[in-house]
Amino acid sequence: MARVKTAATAEAVATPEAAAEAPRSVGLREVARAAGVSTATVSRAINNPDVVSADLRERIAIAVEQLGWVPDGAARALSTRRSQTIGAVFPALSVGDFAHATQAIQSELSRAGYTLLLACSDYDPELEIRQVRKFVERGVDGLILVGQAHHPELLPFLTRRGMPFVNTFVYDPQTHGTCVGPDNRKALMMMTDHLADLGHVRFGVIAQSTRNNDRASARLDGIRDALAQRGLAVRPQHFAMGEWSIADGRKLLRQLLETQPIPTAIICGNAHLAVGAVLEALALGIRLPDDLSIVGYDDIEIMSHLPVPVTTVRVPGAEIGQVAAQVLIARLEGLDCSASFEAEAELVIRASSGPPPQI
Repeated sequence: MARVKTAATAEAVATPEAAAEAPRSVGLREVARAAGVSTATVSRAINNPDVVSADLRERIAIAVEQLGWVPDGAARALSTRRSQTIGAVFPALSVGDFAHATQAIQSELSRAGYTLLLACSDYDPELEIRQVRKFVERGVDGLILVGQAHHPELLPFLTRRGMPFVNTFVYDPQTHGTCVGPDNRKALMMMTDHLADLGHVRFGVIAQSTRNNDRASARLDGIRDALAQRGLAVRPQHFAMGEWSIADGRKLLRQLLETQPIPTAIICGNAHLAVGAVLEALALGIRLPDDLSIVGYDDIEIMSHLPVPVTTVRVPGAEIGQVAAQVLIARLEGLDCSASFEAEAELVIRASSGPPPQI
């Protein structure tokens, strides 16, 4: 009997008369009338389909499709106090790991019925807090941020409003539960130890700018701490700082090579700086790693396809995005989340690094 009613409903909704009425304001009552159910049943089928039988879901789906009804998100947000949207503010969107994380966040949120709203702060804390305020004004249910260094008013603002948030691409045991990512200091200690174990004692650093970037600062701490444990240090003339630029990597490598004695190993603060340094070294006829070792942080695709593939620290950007979304969803839904907050960085050894040259 139910199947006959379903077919009849489909025919009735598909009639020219029904189609002619579709452009008019269509609401929950019209959908319920066409499907032959109550408005409460339609609401349950939309918001919690698991509690509605397959037959009823089919009837309601036919009515929704034929009437062209779109649930009123604003009205639903008023009744549930939830907008099913998550805001994410990233310092950059074109960088490999941030791009991978964004895609993973969107996929994970979509599976849970949430929509991602995205903004780029360009490492500007003033811009970041303005974007966060706009997201909160739009009624987002939670926020995904990058790092733990924010505008001093940002965390008090979120705390006062009870807004759930997760910091990404950073992990600190002292703030466990609020951040998902690698321990940046530990990751660069691992890389520095690898080079020192090969026999290097003269280290150069092409650092990423630490302006409003606590992850870059932690990486520098990792290099310095690892060297200090061995009684070593980076000489002032062997330190240079740039941004997210291959051109900066090329320019700053030339700057370090003008010093005497030159370093035997150069650690670059991000993937683009490392790619630029390797390209410039090859253009100058420097043999990698026989004359010089160059390593990086992050692992964008081109690093494994250069004439001399680049040794680097690989950060699981997609995993970080996925776990951050899972953690935030669990908090919003009142569920337990067993995901690991620390994403282990991986040392990827390629041809650009080796023992220092024999003198």
